[in-house]
Amino acid sequence: MDYKDYYKILGVPRDASEQDIKKAYRKLARELHPDTNPGNKEAEERFKEVNEAYEALSDPEKRKRYDQFGSQYQRYTRGGGNPEDFWQQWAGAQGTGGGARTVSPEEFEQMFGGGGFGSFSDFFQVLFGGGAAQRGGFDSYMGSASRPGRNIEHPVEITLDEAYHGASRVVEGGGERLEVNIPAGVKTGSKVRMAGKGAAGAGGKRGDLFLRIEVLPHPQFEREGDDLRLKLPVDLYTLVLGGEVEVPTLDRPVLLTIPAGTPGSKVFRLRGLGMPDARMKGRNGDLYVEVQVLVPTQLSAEEKDLFQKLRALRVQS
Repeated sequence: MDYKDYYKILGVPRDASEQDIKKAYRKLARELHPDTNPGNKEAEERFKEVNEAYEALSDPEKRKRYDQFGSQYQRYTRGGGNPEDFWQQWAGAQGTGGGARTVSPEEFEQMFGGGGFGSFSDFFQVLFGGGAAQRGGFDSYMGSASRPGRNIEHPVEITLDEAYHGASRVVEGGGERLEVNIPAGVKTGSKVRMAGKGAAGAGGKRGDLFLRIEVLPHPQFEREGDDLRLKLPVDLYTLVLGGEVEVPTLDRPVLLTIPAGTPGSKVFRLRGLGMPDARMKGRNGDLYVEVQVLVPTQLSAEEKDLFQKLRALRVQS
């Protein structure tokens, strides 16, 4: 079984910050995602490796365990040790810890960490617990009693437009490719559950697959719960004299009436034009539009003269 350099897989140094690791993962996941590389087996395998590396390095405890393992492995092999012997010693050290006793499934999760290992390599499973179970760890404690499969979490990024309308993704779960529908109104941190699509159990039912959603920032709209905020440039003449302006939304443009004498930074509330409520179908948040003064530039001589006359009139009054 080969050693996997998760830092090399993500292309980051060993002292990389959590933010650097997340940034590198996002970039690679977008490049290698099966949706953008249909039928490309090499990209699919790299995509799995990138997800496995991020799963290990994004969790502080798993990263600490991985860093400890890496230094021990390098010292062992540099000293002429057999890698296979090292694996056996490592797996054994993660098992009984010296004295055999019966542990509960809950204790086992605390010792080796949760999560689904169905789509991860043997290297990952040995290091973080799944492999220990397969190599005599958990089974030697609990016997051959059936147990359900582990849940699998899969990170998914969607745009704000997709969060508004709903979306679908093709993901790997429990050894199969699945098309998952993401409902409208989801937020960052939301989880979409696919029952029975996680890792297979030992004589028990399969675990579940969870998509962990992250909604990407939008260039125009800022989200606050189910409400949206938009900064809209409006020309000086419309703010002074009044008129109508077109307001973009995530559905379709709408017209907003601007009263005469509207000051800059005035906020208008457009009811029901925000994000859908994921819990209550047919209900939407609101859109808050902050108007910003669009000052005219590159004035002609005649325009400058008219502005000077207007200023003079205002001073006299």
